[in-house]
Amino acid sequence: MKRLVRFEINGREVEDAVSDNTLLVDYLRQSRHLSGTKQGCDGGECGACTVLIDGVPRLACITLTASLDGAHIETIEGQVRNGRLSALQRAFHQQLGTQCGFCTPGMIMAAEGLLRQTPDPDDAQIRAALGGNLCRCTGYGKIVAAVKAAAKGDTTVSGADLARTAGAGS
Repeated sequence: MKRLVRFEINGREVEDAVSDNTLLVDYLRQSRHLSGTKQGCDGGECGACTVLIDGVPRLACITLTASLDGAHIETIEGQVRNGRLSALQRAFHQQLGTQCGFCTPGMIMAAEGLLRQTPDPDDAQIRAALGGNLCRCTGYGKIVAAVKAAAKGDTTVSGADLARTAGAGS
């Protein structure tokens, strides 16, 4: 059965008929072509699909789209403003908080939810907020450093920085 839902995705009003059993991760990727939200475990265990719903981190792989009527949904694509990366995106780049990049969108969205509630978190708060997000490449140290840098506003990334790290293969 389908139902008509209205919500906002990354600041844009959306009205769509969705099946009662459509998961948000599938809707975002297939219907809205927002592929930054990753489908990892399919069971709410890895955090790769984390998005913000009404400002709160939620797992898109276990959230039914039809239940989101009236909600404000934010994905990693919505973090870019006027062609400029968000503070967290810049910090992840600058602090080398990403390797393969698969978990990065979910990590950034979970961290964004934290920073909105706790603008200057300590390491324990950051680790707790990211506790549901798995990364198989890093030791989490650089991810925590990236969140701390973003919280402190230390996220200036120059074109030279981008070129240097892009060439390094990280």
